[in-house]
This record gives sequence, C-alpha cells and structure tokens, in this order.
Amino acid sequence: MAKIKLSEKKIQELKDVCKTFNNDKGELINVLHKAQSLFGYLPAEIQEVIAKELNVSVAHVYGVVTFYSFFTMQPKGIHPVSICLGTACYVRGAEKVLEEFKRQLKIQVGETTPDGKFSLSCLRCVGACGLAPVVMVGEKVFGRVAPDGVADIIAEYNT
Repeated sequence: MAKIKLSEKKIQELKDVCKTFNNDKGELINVLHKAQSLFGYLPAEIQEVIAKELNVSVAHVYGVVTFYSFFTMQPKGIHPVSICLGTACYVRGAEKVLEEFKRQLKIQVGETTPDGKFSLSCLRCVGACGLAPVVMVGEKVFGRVAPDGVADIIAEYNT
C-alpha cells in the first residue's frame, strides 16, 4: 500500500484532535473516531501521529483500528455500500445480492471503484432482520433487496 504524505496543516489538525481529548490514551477510540471523520480513513501515517500524541505504541493503535469494524485503513467511496451477512440476511439470499454488487461495480469486498464513488463492505447485523436481506448505502437502509434490485440502488447514487 502506498504511503500517504500528511501536510503540516493536517498533522496539526490531528494533534489538535488529540489535544481536545487531553492527549489521554484512554480516549484512543474517541480520537480515532474523530480522526476518521476528519480524514475518511486511518492509514498508518495517521495512526503513527495519534500513537505519538497519546504516548501509546503504534501496535496498540493498529490493534484497535483493526479490531473494530467501524474503523478502516482504506479510503471509502463517496457512497459506501454495506451488505448485511447476518443470519437472517444470509438465509434470505444476501450472498447473491453481494455477488451482484461485486459484478456490477467490478470490485471486491474492501475495494473502492476507480472513480471513488462506491466502496463495498459486509456487515454482520444491522438490526433490521425483518427486512432481510438488507443493504446500506451510507446511512440509508434498503430492505428485502434481491439481486435484480441492485442496479436500481446503484443508479440512485450514480449521477
């Protein structure tokens, strides 16, 4: 993976985020949330600055980032598509819906389309089991999605 180069301005913004939490290592998750909302993702360079500011190891920061599925080390698309693969959704055909998204977007899970519009991920449960199979695009929930409905969902965001 290519390294990114953070500008001095971005490094200062990140340091300011850490300061708002008093550089307290107990606030690591809050700092990571704020940093991800600022940058869109958490590449190694951002994790290194946070580790230094909170006086924790980079390995510790990396461990937290990789443990929680909310955090990502890859940039997400403008419209992040998440397919629920929890039990109810899986039993009702979510895997076929996922395959159709992969086919139409021409990307794999964890990837972003070359134009940066869409990224694809899987979730374990969104708590909408009665609507299974469920797809989320950003914060919007689509229920009872069938493979033949994937094109319409993509078209709604592909303007």
